[in-house]
Amino acid sequence: MIMGRVLLFLPRAVRRLWRRSLFIRVASLTLVLSITVVGALGFLLLSRVTTGLLEAKERSAVSEASAGLGEAQRLLDAADTGPSTPSPSRLVDTVVTSLATRAGSPATFDVLLLSTLPDIGAPERGTNLVAVSSIPPELRDAVTQDRRQSWTFTEIRFLDGRTSPGFVVGAPLSIPTVGPYELYYLFPLSQEQQTLDLVSSSILTAGIVLVGLLGVVAWIVTRQVVVPVRAAAKTAERLSSGNLDERLPVRRDDDLDQLARSFNAMAESIDAQITQLEELSRVQQRFVSDVSHELRTPLTTIRMAADVLFESRQSLTAETARSAELLQNQLDRFEALLGDLLEISRFDAGAAKLDSDSVDVATLVQHVIDGTEPLAQSHNLRVRFASYERPCNVVCDARRIERIIRNLVDNAVEHGNEKGVLVELAGDDDVVSFTVRDFGVGLRPGEAALVFNRFWRADPARARTTGGTGLGLAIALEDAHLHSGWLEAWGEPGIGACFRLTLPRVAGAAVTHAVLPLSDEVSDDEESSDATRDESVGSREHSPGHPRGSAPSDPPSADSLAFTVPIDGEGGSGR
Repeated sequence: MIMGRVLLFLPRAVRRLWRRSLFIRVASLTLVLSITVVGALGFLLLSRVTTGLLEAKERSAVSEASAGLGEAQRLLDAADTGPSTPSPSRLVDTVVTSLATRAGSPATFDVLLLSTLPDIGAPERGTNLVAVSSIPPELRDAVTQDRRQSWTFTEIRFLDGRTSPGFVVGAPLSIPTVGPYELYYLFPLSQEQQTLDLVSSSILTAGIVLVGLLGVVAWIVTRQVVVPVRAAAKTAERLSSGNLDERLPVRRDDDLDQLARSFNAMAESIDAQITQLEELSRVQQRFVSDVSHELRTPLTTIRMAADVLFESRQSLTAETARSAELLQNQLDRFEALLGDLLEISRFDAGAAKLDSDSVDVATLVQHVIDGTEPLAQSHNLRVRFASYERPCNVVCDARRIERIIRNLVDNAVEHGNEKGVLVELAGDDDVVSFTVRDFGVGLRPGEAALVFNRFWRADPARARTTGGTGLGLAIALEDAHLHSGWLEAWGEPGIGACFRLTLPRVAGAAVTHAVLPLSDEVSDDEESSDATRDESVGSREHSPGHPRGSAPSDPPSADSLAFTVPIDGEGGSGR
């Protein structure tokens, strides 16, 4: 949580590096935690040393002050019982000189002898130019009022301007013939300060060295883990790209090598399964192809017999004539199904070839619409065609492109309603887009991803009125792939469906955008998955040369209702 908040204030490049690099994260966290732990331990150690030094200084200072106070009181008592009484100044000088002698050389403490009643002009003395301001007022009050020994830490000031941290001990002292006095011992802490400076610098140096060593250790340990992980990631990338022979090296017998062995076992299993599936696919393709070819001969015989019955149906009874007609229709559909199965088997085997030439797609579309007119009339709807470019030339296989267009238009007519079917064609310098829009039942969420599956139907209970085999859109998708094009679907319940075919102008060129929107509600350059119904779409008139929509930089997202079938994906089916 804390690291996450810190990352918010870092530049975007640093945040990206933090998220992507396990090495940076581990090394940084180790360094931060090491600094925190070393800093906390150093602070704790320095605090304990400081406390110990000050407590020792306090004990020795109080002991020295108590001894000095006793000696001073003995000197004063002895002077009071002598044959002659010295003057007050001489008594004060004697006490201060005697106590200063105890301080040694150099002096370990200073002495101040202050009068409790300064108004009477009593003499005061001190050593080494110690200023009276060195004594805190609180300490003087405690000594004078409580008449007991007291002490505290303070800053020792000298008359020449010097200062030093120190410890002061004060006690009341009575001088005969003069009055009450206060005796103060001032102990400089310069030696203790030097000791603390040495300890703190040593702790800092040791901490820096320790953090550096921990950083090196973290770098080495992290590298031991990250390098194999990166190698595994690169091997996985090469494996996913189709190089199934990639394996991780196994050198030792630790956890990472156990990971490598497991990875290699997984790769071998995947390789074996893919090989098995490829073999099964080849068997299936051969089976479909062989069955389709083998059925040709009996189908031809049945067709000849059915044609004889159909031609002579006028001389047959009503029931027999009807049976002959049904037989003829079903044989037509059976022949179409066999043809589609053979075509699918050629796609699966990679044997489908293009017979490309420069073709006017607008002419193909118009030809398909003219051929679909009887079917449209039977559904009581009209197919409208709006072309924004005539002629609209593309290098393609005319037979396959016409088959795609016919499948899309037939589907739209079968699933449309009285609003009709809108067919549009437009192009730019690189691509040509063709859309078929119906306003019928539409597609439920998720069905746009299934509509190209083989034999898939949106409503299995619905009867086919166009005699379709269920393979039309699957074949259309494969034909689009052969041309390096896109075939996409969009739909929404109660609004309708839209199919879009986008082809490159030049054979083999990559398609990077579409000219027409996939629907009137969803534009290709929009990432929203929600479509808004346009009530005027059924009657909108379009002027040639002004295509609707925009050219997106990428195909629509598969997460939206507008589903884009990838060029290398598996295809199939129709509605």
